[in-house]
Amino acid sequence: MNNSSRLNWPVFLFLTLSPLFALSGSAWWVVSGRSNAETLWLAAGMAIATGLGITGGYHRLFSHRSYQAPWPVRLVLLLLAGASVEESALQWSHDHRKHHRYIDREGDPYNIKKGFWHAHILWMFRKEGKREGEQWPSDLWQDPLVRFQHRFYVPIVAVVSFLLPLGIACLWGDPWGGLIVAGVARVVVNHHLTFAINSVCHSLGKQTYSDRHSARDHWLTAFFTYGEGYHNFHHEFPADYRNGHRFYQWDPTKWLIYVLSRLRLARNLRSFSWEVIDRKRISMRDKLRAGGLSTDPQLYSPGGVAEWEATQATI
Repeated sequence: MNNSSRLNWPVFLFLTLSPLFALSGSAWWVVSGRSNAETLWLAAGMAIATGLGITGGYHRLFSHRSYQAPWPVRLVLLLLAGASVEESALQWSHDHRKHHRYIDREGDPYNIKKGFWHAHILWMFRKEGKREGEQWPSDLWQDPLVRFQHRFYVPIVAVVSFLLPLGIACLWGDPWGGLIVAGVARVVVNHHLTFAINSVCHSLGKQTYSDRHSARDHWLTAFFTYGEGYHNFHHEFPADYRNGHRFYQWDPTKWLIYVLSRLRLARNLRSFSWEVIDRKRISMRDKLRAGGLSTDPQLYSPGGVAEWEATQATI
């Protein structure tokens, strides 16, 4: 079988042609004198909304169950995240849980050991269906809203990601700008910011809490991905609703989840104790000082061990 036959052609064509359409279309939009502030603000607003749909919805709610939310919140997050054109919540979470389970090993869909560009985008070009006997995550399959989004994913993408910004931009007479700039170009930007978590944050940055995997904390990526760039922390404490756990760390997603909890629109926010987090950080610091040859044998308190192991089982 030749390599081309294994290509996921719809994904390959969309991910290769959409940047070309976004660049050429945006250039035409500017050169033709159609550019305007209203459409740029619409694009920025939709980029933030769909980005938070991925980080607060697909990632922290559906993939890691770091908090719980009532159906209206889940529905909004599913619609917003669907507009990012990054697969359904069911497929996205399925792949992401495999990434955590098999990180840096065979079975990791975006294994950084296969190269920066493999982790960034190339892994999506190949058909990687469920293995024989492999099922969708049961906790997600039992959610009727997740099943609904998975079944009607393409219509949701068409309406929310493209027709909605086109329609809104009609209010100021710029439907093409709505489609090209707030639609396609916004999707392309969101794509590569999300993809940077799998590539940049497994290549550059600090290993603050562990070096037993490739994940790293990269503050610049965190800034552009609503807090997701604190990736070394996340891989050590995946069920924590925070990625930037310190109050000053830029993590709009944790702030969104916290505000939702104060409004009684989110509950059961999961977080690790400072004792467990600091023991990991101090142990890693001591290991680096010793040349990477030793770790603190008292890394965890007995309660900390149970807490850490419990969250690993939930990813």
